[in-house]
Amino acid sequence: MTVETGRLAPDAVRTMFDRIAPVYDVMNHVMSAGLDVRWRRATVRAVVRPRDRVLDAACGTGDLALEAARAGARVTGLDFSPRMLERARRKAPAVEWVEGDLLALPFADGSFDAATVGFGVRNVADLERALRELARVLREGGRLGILEITRPRGALRVFYSLWFDRVVPLLGKVLQGGAAYTYLPASVRRCPEPEELASVLRGAGFEGVRYELFAGGLVALHVAEAR
Repeated sequence: MTVETGRLAPDAVRTMFDRIAPVYDVMNHVMSAGLDVRWRRATVRAVVRPRDRVLDAACGTGDLALEAARAGARVTGLDFSPRMLERARRKAPAVEWVEGDLLALPFADGSFDAATVGFGVRNVADLERALRELARVLREGGRLGILEITRPRGALRVFYSLWFDRVVPLLGKVLQGGAAYTYLPASVRRCPEPEELASVLRGAGFEGVRYELFAGGLVALHVAEAR
């Protein structure tokens, strides 16, 4: 598949994220006007408790995992991109960083008290399977927080279209791994909208599902508990 469809083979997605690892943190801050830091903190406050065993899946360069560690949790960060994990290890060598696939988590049932996914669920080839895997590795009552870009309604829709469909791909022309910045808006378009994602979470083994919108609906935080 092409990048424009928002669908790539898993190996192609891994290669793409390996390529953009050196600029990943900078691009996150630029694209969110620095608000990504605040959103990660909100995610951790919603689901992480001191001394929790926490899985940060699709952890990228580790910023959300490190936020959970600062909250007093024992954190495992997992990603399928070796280059992303290299960056994460440089930030916090003491944290457990695992190379692995969200579709087949290398952990026993009920291994964690909480799990987080920051800007990662739209990249998985099978969303329902990924959510079922997260439910499996959480203990009963374990908490899940999913932070993801979404599509706003109302006046912000025009800004969203201009930023993600035009400005972000232009940035890709001057930065390493430019294809990712064409893939990004396409992947957001195919990601379920907040209410639909809430329904998929319920079907995957979660209850108490709720969500909160940030930045006028540009980003959604879903919180749920494993049954």
